[in-house]
Amino acid sequence: MDRYQRVEKPREETPINENEIRITAQGRMRNYISYATSLLQEKGSNEIVLKAMGKAISKTVMIVELIKCEFLNFLPIMMMQRRIVGLHQNAVIGSTDITDTWEPLEEGLLPLETTRHVSVISITLSRKELDTSAVG
Repeated sequence: MDRYQRVEKPREETPINENEIRITAQGRMRNYISYATSLLQEKGSNEIVLKAMGKAISKTVMIVELIKCEFLNFLPIMMMQRRIVGLHQNAVIGSTDITDTWEPLEEGLLPLETTRHVSVISITLSRKELDTSAVG
């Protein structure tokens, strides 16, 4: 592939809900955590959804755990009994196919298209109880 370069395709911009956070491998964890906690505490959102693909998945899981710890610090002590009351979590995992286009750097070569299977995760944190029949 040293004779090819990947062509950046314009992404299809899907609208992002106000309570949705898309985690990237380059983003700073502190920023994601502070934004999520501000949605839950200051803006009064009952539910936030964190989404990630590929290398950002492990970062997303860590961010969710830190958000849950941060959220527990603000709950009254009476609410924290034997079972943690406060945030409910539901995780959905899957994969998606991403097609990359490669243009040749030398004449005589044909353009290539490759397909990658990339893992995806979507974690919902909610103040209200989520679907108990869901797997995640």
